[in-house]
Amino acid sequence: MTDNAARLPDRLVRVREVFGIDLDLQVPAFSERDEHVPEVDTAYRFNPDVTLALLAGFLHNRRVLVQGLHGTGKSTHVEQVAARLNWPCVRVNLDGHVSRLDLIGRDAVVVRDGQQVTAFQEGIVPWAIQRPVALIFDEYDAGRPDVMFVIQRILERDGRLTLLDQNRVLAPHPAFRLFATANTVGQGNLSGLYHGAQRLNHAQIDRWNIVATLNFLPRDEEVAIVQARVPALAADGQRALVERMVAVAELTRRGFEAGDLSTLMSPRTVITWGENLELFRDPGLAFRLSFANKCEDAERPIVAEYFQRCFDREP
Repeated sequence: MTDNAARLPDRLVRVREVFGIDLDLQVPAFSERDEHVPEVDTAYRFNPDVTLALLAGFLHNRRVLVQGLHGTGKSTHVEQVAARLNWPCVRVNLDGHVSRLDLIGRDAVVVRDGQQVTAFQEGIVPWAIQRPVALIFDEYDAGRPDVMFVIQRILERDGRLTLLDQNRVLAPHPAFRLFATANTVGQGNLSGLYHGAQRLNHAQIDRWNIVATLNFLPRDEEVAIVQARVPALAADGQRALVERMVAVAELTRRGFEAGDLSTLMSPRTVITWGENLELFRDPGLAFRLSFANKCEDAERPIVAEYFQRCFDREP
């Protein structure tokens, strides 16, 4: 194990100063960054409730699951909290190709002293659990059932991991933390929006100490994010345009909630719209290429009406 694995948080940061939350709370952090610490995004806007949930995970070693619609910045939220704490952070996307062997490890042929020998190569879970790392399981509700049961043991308070092939039991590092993000809360793809989402074992969901919900930001904050992400829209004179774009997105979200649309505009889509607007110089064309063409044919007149309401013109 490297010297890095022996590191522990060595300073405290004030939540009020670093995250702008009006609380007299201090959270452990590292003085030095390493290669696994995410880059700080100065434009990122923190949701206070979700931020406090994540800070509780870092401070008290709670297992935190962040649930919400796509494009709301769930994984980025965890990464940006870790970035400000200088806490090493690794994301694992639990797509259908991730196997138990990928997570735990496998025997592999390696060359030692000019000889080919068989040796056990650790997967990401044994590697992370022995180090000061915040491990994020992305798309947690898309994981295969056999993979999910590998995770179940490390969700418990002591979090020990048994490697059967090695006859070893790994105790978690004192600074190991575990987070996950999901579009659903383990109930499967009820809305039809998230194809591939699995129904999760309720005993496993019950092991998550904190479940936070991250949905869309207030309009002013979303406008600020779009302007920060798209420099061409950052000028004060462009604010009214960005407000109209966000207003269209809000209408699609209400339409989705009412059952009028089968898809919606996430903040990520609004940012893409802004980037395409910089390329094509026409809000209507950029809107069609960024979102409207993704909609069903029967829904496009509704989407066009949303655009017309906000821009007073046809898209």
